[in-house]
Amino acid sequence: MFSKFTSILQHAVEALAPSLPLQEDFVYHWKAITHYYIETSDDKAPVTDTNIPSHLEQMLDILTQEEAERESGETGPCMEYLLHHKILETLYTLGKADCPPGMKQQVLTFYTKLLAHIRQPLLPHINVHRPVQKLIRLCGEVLAAPTENEEIQFLCIVCAKLKQDPYLVNFFLENKLKRPEIKSPAATEGVKENVLAPDTGQSLAEKQADHQEEPQAAAAAASTASPASNNNNSNNYNLVTSLLNLTKSPDGRIVVKACEGLMLLVSLPEPAAAKCLTENTELCELLTDRLASFYKALPQSLDPLDIETVESVNWGLDVYNLKEDAAVFTGKRALISFLSWLDYCDQLIKEAHKSAAAVMAKAVRERFFVSVMEPQLMQTSEVGILTSTALLNRIIRQVTSQALLQEMVYFLLGEEREPETSATIAQNPLRHRLIEHCDHLSDEISIMTLRLFEHLIQKPNQHILHSLVLRSLEERNYLENKPQEEREPLENGQPHDAVDLEEDPLFGDDLSPDSRLSGSDWLSTSPPQSPDHCRSDGKTEVHKIVNSFLCLVPDEAKSSYHVEGTGYDTYLRDAHRQFRDYCGICQRWDWRGSPKPLEKCNLDAPFFEGHFLKVLFDRMGRILDQPYDVNLQVTAVLSKLSLLPHPHLHEYLLDPYINLAPGCRSLFSVIVRVVGDLMLRIQRIPDFTPKLLLVRKRLLGLEPEGINVDHMTLLEGVIVLEEFCKELAAIAFVKYHAAASSSP
Repeated sequence: MFSKFTSILQHAVEALAPSLPLQEDFVYHWKAITHYYIETSDDKAPVTDTNIPSHLEQMLDILTQEEAERESGETGPCMEYLLHHKILETLYTLGKADCPPGMKQQVLTFYTKLLAHIRQPLLPHINVHRPVQKLIRLCGEVLAAPTENEEIQFLCIVCAKLKQDPYLVNFFLENKLKRPEIKSPAATEGVKENVLAPDTGQSLAEKQADHQEEPQAAAAAASTASPASNNNNSNNYNLVTSLLNLTKSPDGRIVVKACEGLMLLVSLPEPAAAKCLTENTELCELLTDRLASFYKALPQSLDPLDIETVESVNWGLDVYNLKEDAAVFTGKRALISFLSWLDYCDQLIKEAHKSAAAVMAKAVRERFFVSVMEPQLMQTSEVGILTSTALLNRIIRQVTSQALLQEMVYFLLGEEREPETSATIAQNPLRHRLIEHCDHLSDEISIMTLRLFEHLIQKPNQHILHSLVLRSLEERNYLENKPQEEREPLENGQPHDAVDLEEDPLFGDDLSPDSRLSGSDWLSTSPPQSPDHCRSDGKTEVHKIVNSFLCLVPDEAKSSYHVEGTGYDTYLRDAHRQFRDYCGICQRWDWRGSPKPLEKCNLDAPFFEGHFLKVLFDRMGRILDQPYDVNLQVTAVLSKLSLLPHPHLHEYLLDPYINLAPGCRSLFSVIVRVVGDLMLRIQRIPDFTPKLLLVRKRLLGLEPEGINVDHMTLLEGVIVLEEFCKELAAIAFVKYHAAASSSP
């Protein structure tokens, strides 16, 4: 009670007394703090019962006022006094001893406000960055400490200052070999000794420590000119260590602030800091261990639709209600926690210095993908496979950082670049298993895995497409390897025994108006002449290619022109947009605009289409016997591949006129076989066309569900086949148009 009265009396005296010059006022408040330790015997009273908080606040106000009254960058006498008399060192000692109780909290607040309010750079001063470094070590020492809030505020302002002047981080890479601080056996007595010398604010022991630390600080400063001087494994990065400790706080707000601080530090451009971050801290362990624990907390079975549709949550923003989440679906809270931390890992790696990003991404691959996810993906339980594949699909969609995407791709597909053979497809067990799952007995697993690959091939990573398809097409050895004179004589660009699409009644000129475009439209967009595409008329005109796809399905198996708004032209706009998007993704890659010249290709090498295309072609060949949803997903993946602006892939998937080597198949040849099978089946189904039209209208919601229709799977397959051929025609048109527009 007496101390409170004294404080009130002192404020009254100060208010009545004439204002002192700022420096005298500043020294007065500091002396008042030091005299407290000399005169007070009761060191158990909390600091809030003393005048210390008020004096510290007054000192801050004076420093702020002094800076405001001076020229920018000029150091005033009060700041000179603070630096020269090493006031921050003394305050650190008082805070460490927490004498009186609560002093650590006051010191942290003083440091935080000083760094936040003073505009001139303070951290380059040895008498600032050295005590700041010491105070950093005190943060995060005790979990759920009463000073946690002040600790995280202090650490975050230091991080913000380093973000402003990244070279300063070299002051905070502390040599592990440095002599430890000299500690007094009795903390309180040591504190009192420190304040007995008010001119310096330090004891003899601290002065000795200063002399030992000055060369260390000088070396840190020198490292800004020569960053390589810090490239060793003997540095402590205490700022990161303290933040990592605070990420374990039970208070979610503290955790978010600590994560924000780490985000600032990983983005610093200093190579020495990036090296120290990954080699001498537990940052990688924190990221991966927490990711693994969140994943393991997920239920063994989750509905794939829930995984796919749960709202996207940015880390730090996942406000939630356990009862509401559980009411939506079991495991929603655990799923959001996992996705939120995945988002943090992804953003952290995205922002990080390039060398640190590579190390962190590799750690996620080894400690999470390989050790945690791979066993889940390789299991035999269908429920487990479905859940883990759906989770992997969500992860693929969410990852945006290049380094993490690269490591994830290597995990899924391996790093091999040489062409596949039928003997090497099982070389990477996980890749082999995932591709096999595209043709799984369970339709749900097939659909989910196909969807996974659909998302994967749209990611901006060249290795994905090289691994899955391009390495098998590099040598163009799907083409017939015979000199022109040894080949069968050509009739209208085809061998004499081949089906001539122009002459065949199925592919003649009697097309519906919706399916054909006028000759002038096609001719104006014909591509430049290419020796590899020469025909009897000197070029492959785009209208021939487009009509080849449009005419594949016989008229009696077509139903779209009976329903308004389902013509071929409906696919053109989507194809144009998607092709433009793909070109934006692929423009950084070294893809030629034209195919590799045949004389440079190894056409004698046996052709293998690759495991991925093999499975897709096999499924495409069964389109008349597969469920509707499976067919939609198979054709979705193939259309995405057809959109890619790679000349070999374009030739292999979209050119019906290429001369295939014996035993080889292309997408067009697979569809031709399906159509041949369809024509035989049509003859055995009465009222085929009316039934087909009824099924189409039901799929479009134009007819209510009624009695079951025979051969439903076949009829739905025919509808998907017709739509797919129209989509391929639109893609071919858009790509040829783009080629013609860009040619000189």
